[in-house]
Amino acid sequence: MKRSERWGKRMLSALAAAAVLAATPVGAAGNGKSKGKPPASSHRYIEVQLLGINDFHGQLNVTRKVGGREVGRADYLAAYLKQREAENKNTLLVHAGDAVGASPPVSALLQDEPTIEVLNKLGFDVGTLGNHEFDEGVAEMLRLIHGGYHPATGDFAGADFPYVSANVIDKETKQPILPPYVIKRVNGMPIGFIGVTLTDTPSIVTPSGVAGVEFIDEATAINKAVRELKKKGVRTIVVLAHNPGASNPDGTNASGEIVDIAKTVDDEVDVIFAGHNHAYLNAVVDGKLLVQSYSYGTAFSDVDLKIDPRTKDVVAKQAEIVTTYHDGITPDPEIRALVEKYEAKVAPLVNQVVGTAAETITDEQNASGESALGNLIADAQRAAMNTDFAFMNPGGIRADIEQGEVTWGELYNVQPFNNQLVKMTLTGAQIRELLNQQWQPTKTRMLQISGLRYTWSASRPAGNKVVDIQLPDGTPLNPNGEYTVTVNSFLADGGDGFTVLTQGTNREVGPVDLDALVSYIRGLAQPFSARMEGRINRLP
Repeated sequence: MKRSERWGKRMLSALAAAAVLAATPVGAAGNGKSKGKPPASSHRYIEVQLLGINDFHGQLNVTRKVGGREVGRADYLAAYLKQREAENKNTLLVHAGDAVGASPPVSALLQDEPTIEVLNKLGFDVGTLGNHEFDEGVAEMLRLIHGGYHPATGDFAGADFPYVSANVIDKETKQPILPPYVIKRVNGMPIGFIGVTLTDTPSIVTPSGVAGVEFIDEATAINKAVRELKKKGVRTIVVLAHNPGASNPDGTNASGEIVDIAKTVDDEVDVIFAGHNHAYLNAVVDGKLLVQSYSYGTAFSDVDLKIDPRTKDVVAKQAEIVTTYHDGITPDPEIRALVEKYEAKVAPLVNQVVGTAAETITDEQNASGESALGNLIADAQRAAMNTDFAFMNPGGIRADIEQGEVTWGELYNVQPFNNQLVKMTLTGAQIRELLNQQWQPTKTRMLQISGLRYTWSASRPAGNKVVDIQLPDGTPLNPNGEYTVTVNSFLADGGDGFTVLTQGTNREVGPVDLDALVSYIRGLAQPFSARMEGRINRLP
C-alpha cells in the first residue's frame, strides 16, 4: 500500500484524529513509496515519520520464518528502515527496550557491543530500557550506553543516541538514573520522547541486575515528565514503554498493561511504543496510538504524524506494522559487512559441533505443561549437580534445537543467560509449594522438571493445584523428607515469583547452565533425542 493511499481517504481532521486508526496488515512493506499531499488548508502540516523496533535482543544474524517466508536479521531490517527513511526527511528511529540481552553469540560474546554499533550505524535517535538491559547489572548497562572499558572487549564508545528512563530511580539519590525524556526537533517541531520500563522488572531479573535501583509506577513517571514537557512548550509527545500490549490486526481488542497506562496518562501523549510480550499492536486507546511490532527485528512500526506548525500539536496519526520479509528486498551491504566481521570473531567457538539431533527438539509445551526440550535441559542440570531433582524456568529457554548437527552457538541460542547452577536442599513440602507457585495471578509459568512426576488439576484453586507428586519408582514424595534440587541462579534468588527457592539450604554453586547442557549432550549416544514422557500430567 502506497503512503498516499495510507493517508488517502483518511485525511483526518484534528477532531477526528484521536478516534480513527488506519491499520495496515502485517507484511505491507513499502518499496519506494511516497507520502501523500497534506490536507487542504491555509497552512501546511509537518509530516513526521517514526520508525520503531522493540525486543530486538541482538538478533543480528538470526533468520526466522513467518508464513513460510524468511524474516529478520539486522541487514534486512536495515534495508527496510533505510528504504522508509528515504521517503521522509523528517524521520526518527526509536526503540522500546530489550535491544540487547538474551542475544545470540555474535552479539552476546562481545558484550552486546555489536548490537549497539548496528543501531549507531542506522542512526537511531532515542531508546529506552527493557528488563534485559539489566541482565548484567546497572553498571554494565550504563557502560553500553555511555561507553567505557570491559575486560573482555576493551574500550567501547557507547551509543551515539540518548536513552531515556523516567521510572528507573537510584535508591540513594531518588533521581532517575537516565534523563526521563529528551526533546527532538524535526523541521522546527519539538517532539518529546519519554521512556519507562515495566515495574515488575525486579521479579524477572536477577537481584544483582537491579541492585541499587527501584522502579516506580510507569503512569506516574510519564505524567510528571509530560508536565515538564508542556511547560517547555512541547505538545507532540511520544512514550517509549517496555510494557506489554496486543491487538487484533484491525486494531480491535487492544489489551495488556499498555492499555491501562494509556488510559491513565495525560491526553497530551500522542503515541506509545510498547514492548516485552513480542506481540502485534496497532490500536487507538483513549486517543493515544499504541504500537508494538513483534520482536527480533522480524517487523518494525512505521508511525506517521501530521503536526500543525502553529499549535505544534498532532492533528493526525496512523501506523503500519511492517514485516521484514527477505524476498523482494536486498540486504543492506554496510550492516551485512559489520555482522560478518563479528561472526568471524566468534566463529572458532560458535561453530564447534557438540552433537547430532535425531529430530528437532522444541520447547513447545503440551496441555499439561511439559516440553521435550525442557526435559532435556532439566536432565542436564540434574546430572551436572548430581541431585534428586531439577527445575528449569521456561522463560530461560529461548530457541529450539534443530535436527542435524548441533553447534555450541546453537546451544547458546537455547540458553543465552549464562546463569550458574545452584544446588540446594528443600523439604517435600517446600517442593509442593514450589510447584503450586507456577500458577500466579498474572501468568502461569510451568517449570520443566527432572527426577519426579506430578499431576495437577485445572479445577482446583491456585495455590492448591498440585495433586500427587511421585518419585521415579512411583513412591510418593515425603513432605517431611529432604531432597537435593538443582535450579539456575535466577530461580535460586526467587526469580519469576518462585520465592520458596530462597528458603533452600546447603547451597552450592556449580557450572554455568550452558556448559552443563553442552557437556550432557556430548555424553549422550549420538544422534541424541528427547521427548515428552508424562512427567507432568493435567487432570480435569
